[in-house]
Amino acid sequence: MRIWTVHPRYLDRLGLTALWREALLAQAVLLGKTRGYRNHPQLIRFHAHRRPLAAISCYLWVVYEEACRRGYGFDKTKIREAKTEIKIVETEGQLLFEWEHLKKKLKRRSPECFHEIEIFEKPSAHPMFKIVPGELQNWEKTKR
Repeated sequence: MRIWTVHPRYLDRLGLTALWREALLAQAVLLGKTRGYRNHPQLIRFHAHRRPLAAISCYLWVVYEEACRRGYGFDKTKIREAKTEIKIVETEGQLLFEWEHLKKKLKRRSPECFHEIEIFEKPSAHPMFKIVPGELQNWEKTKR
């Protein structure tokens, strides 16, 4: 599961549809509707929010809007809460780690998308994240 900190505009078609599915899975976890993934590290920042379901819904609305911009047919009725503005603090180290991770994925899987984004040194974040100085999050799975 990858709930990207980077803005979904950078994802290719496969990445955006996977993000939609994975964020919906995260929503199901937060609703207690699944046994698996309950302790997945990508969910820590949503669990930590005082309104976890509203936070994942906020995340999903942005993914949905990006899909609409591209002409995809995502079903907004799957988002459990109304659109609201929520902010979660995230570190610049996390954002930049994910940016490099995404570029590697796109270079292999979708070279045309890679060439579109490789010109950016630093990406925009998903709008729900307030980026602050800091290192990579401890919950991130890496080969440290």
